[in-house]
Amino acid sequence: MKRYVYPSEIRGTIKAPASKSEMQRGAAAALLAEGDSLLINPSYCSDSIAALKIIEAMGAKVKRSSDLVIITGGMDIKEGNLNCGESGLGIRMFTPVAALAGKPVTLSGEGTLLKRPVSLIEKELADLGAAVTSNNGYAPIKITSALRGGKTEIDGSISSQALTGLLMALPAAADDSVIKVNNLTSRRYIDMTIKILKAFSIEVENIDYREFRIRGGQKYKPAAIEIEGDWSGAAFLLCAGAIGGNIKVSGLSTESLQPDMAVIEALKSAGADLIIKGDSVEVKKRPLKGFTFDASQYPDLFPPLAALALYCSGATEIKGVHRLKHKETDRSVTIKEELAAIGGDIRIEGDSMIIKKSPLHGGETSSRGDHRIAMACAIAALGASGAVSIEDAEAVNKSYPLFFDDIMKAGVKTE
Repeated sequence: MKRYVYPSEIRGTIKAPASKSEMQRGAAAALLAEGDSLLINPSYCSDSIAALKIIEAMGAKVKRSSDLVIITGGMDIKEGNLNCGESGLGIRMFTPVAALAGKPVTLSGEGTLLKRPVSLIEKELADLGAAVTSNNGYAPIKITSALRGGKTEIDGSISSQALTGLLMALPAAADDSVIKVNNLTSRRYIDMTIKILKAFSIEVENIDYREFRIRGGQKYKPAAIEIEGDWSGAAFLLCAGAIGGNIKVSGLSTESLQPDMAVIEALKSAGADLIIKGDSVEVKKRPLKGFTFDASQYPDLFPPLAALALYCSGATEIKGVHRLKHKETDRSVTIKEELAAIGGDIRIEGDSMIIKKSPLHGGETSSRGDHRIAMACAIAALGASGAVSIEDAEAVNKSYPLFFDDIMKAGVKTE
């Protein structure tokens, strides 16, 4: 689907979408808790729906309504094939969880996930008793023996998602476990995982993010959790306000463990006019200046901040390009090329993205199947001199299916 976004002023209040990161973790925990768990303010993006379908295939019963999901947990895998859709977290998290069953199971996916290395630490899972094989590091993933627990060492430099999967599964394994972790990135996602585990009465000992000790034989207990508003999706809305108007985003917790709350610091560095009050953040348009921001721990902020930087005087440097290689696309290349197609001056120097203020014109772009690229092109279009077309704009369904509806309600002209 091609979407056109026209130069527009954005104005009004938008409720942040629910966090797919919390939603997927909550779904996995609810599967492992026998009884009824409640996920309040659920996310129904494609990744979240994939997680709900996976836990149903693994034995859970799921009842959905607009503001609540009731999950009756209990692992009973009858279907040997699990489709993770396009969710990288889904396949990395549910592989060790599925290995608890001790049955032959295959996990696969579709679209961009089939092109992403899944980093499923086959050797590490073997250390813990589970025989797991991948297709040379890609999906599908095949499990042929049960996760028991034990000791292993993991490289956390590319993603924290594999560690999240182990932390979700190992408390329910028979034996105690110790995981040593090297070079862990995105630590706050691990904090989020541990927060969800605690809500379901599971204990994990975190020793300076370098070692995690997990007692085996723990029992997940049903819980009711409210899914937070998503700072990753909200980042695009807040940057849109700084570029083209006055936007208030509600439903955000300023005490959140979500890493992408760091967008607030980036906006402040750019000189944005911010008002933070209660559960809302308001951003008003005013002249912006170039800024320096280290996104090594917040790689999903690259797309909205790159779009923002095109409207900041002088040059902006965003550090941490190495974290973008294995996203839905090679995201540094995609950001550079797609924003350049509408006039953006962007170059890559070592591990930094350098962006200069650019007079943007209309033109043709493509999401290349990457939800965050679609949203970045859309907000960059707000101050351009002509319409910007976005091929495969439906990619936003992966994390924020109502993105275009929401910005239209706030005055942005799209068709």
